Amino acid sequence: MPTEYESHRPRSASQATNSWAPPPESKLHVLTDAQGLPVVVGVPAANVNDVQALRPLTLGIPAVRSRRSPRRRRPNKVRADKAYHSAGNLAWLRERHITPRIARPGVESPERLGRHRWKVQRAISWLFGYRRLTIRYERKGSHFLALLGLAAVMTCCKKLAKIAT
Repeated sequence: MPTEYESHRPRSASQATNSWAPPPESKLHVLTDAQGLPVVVGVPAANVNDVQALRPLTLGIPAVRSRRSPRRRRPNKVRADKAYHSAGNLAWLRERHITPRIARPGVESPERLGRHRWKVQRAISWLFGYRRLTIRYERKGSHFLALLGLAAVMTCCKKLAKIAT
């Protein structure tokens, strides 16, 4: 009598290519503006350290046009939780004249950044309001990132339309 594992195992090479496998695991990183609207989204693999995600997100900020001054390509401050803290990230942000507001592990309490972090958590919940993003069904990361970008654009349009009316 086959065990439970053996009964689900493919019996031939043709069955092995058609067998279902779960999609790869990933994390979601969101960079928002001061009001909490998603500006840049990123989807690395689940085994990538969060420290490595800060630089690509910061470099992904689009240029913002202003009537009084030239285009801005960087924020004044970056607020992040303890997962993004490293000496390399702090030095990198300071080289670009960005004030880092990153919690230090073991030193600062989570309540201090809670005044600003709720805006990021709200933006993530807006994005996960789209059911296709709640559970990752897509096997290709490019498809998931495209759906995530579309959800971010739709979220921004909805929120900015509310402000305009």
